[in-house]
Amino acid sequence: MSKLDVPAVKRGRPRKAEVAGGADTRDLILDAAEDLFSKHGFYGVTIREVAREAGVDTALVHYYFGAKRGLFDAVFLRRAEVWNNERVEAINRYAREAGDAMTLEGLFEAFLRPPFEWSLKGGPGWKHYAALVAQTNANPTFGGEIMARYYDPAIRRLIELIKRILPGAREVDLYWAYHNLSGALTLTLGETGRLDRLSGGLCRSGDLETASDYMVRFAAAGFRAVCQPSPGTSPTSAGQG
Repeated sequence: MSKLDVPAVKRGRPRKAEVAGGADTRDLILDAAEDLFSKHGFYGVTIREVAREAGVDTALVHYYFGAKRGLFDAVFLRRAEVWNNERVEAINRYAREAGDAMTLEGLFEAFLRPPFEWSLKGGPGWKHYAALVAQTNANPTFGGEIMARYYDPAIRRLIELIKRILPGAREVDLYWAYHNLSGALTLTLGETGRLDRLSGGLCRSGDLETASDYMVRFAAAGFRAVCQPSPGTSPTSAGQG
């Protein structure tokens, strides 16, 4: 059990009926918080607003999650585990099945498909979560720490497999290439509508099927351009980061 599943602070005395339906009530609070955080950010939301949206007393929010940061972390963790588990399973399965025939396109298709699929078919909660991830990834205060805590293990596994395909790639190039992909991915999943306006309606930010296909090609081409050794560079020297 994650430490986030255990109330860090118990304030007030929630009614027995509320505590008895703990799992449902907890999810109700998380859903309300996720919706509000995705629209207004961490600093634009109060515990009182979350409680009002969820239809519970503020004491119950504190009972389950403690302070606002504990609530935010619980919201973030809930779906991060799903995304990451599915992504790691997908790229490991692809690596086993493809063996030495692995390609960047195949690897990125496996890695990127789960978040796009959840955003497409998972319902409003996953749309809210994708917007929240986009905000958090760009948050200079605590975004880096949260993204590292919940997403780095899956990303490091991806980079290990990319190294098999591009054995001469420098470490520094691999991390810069992923940094660029990360920004493009979270912005795309955020469905901000920016693309619609920029293209005059030619492209739709909500067309995630098309976006996923473009992202795979974009990522593969970008990694090749950035990470492949320059002509005349030996694999040994190119591998130094």
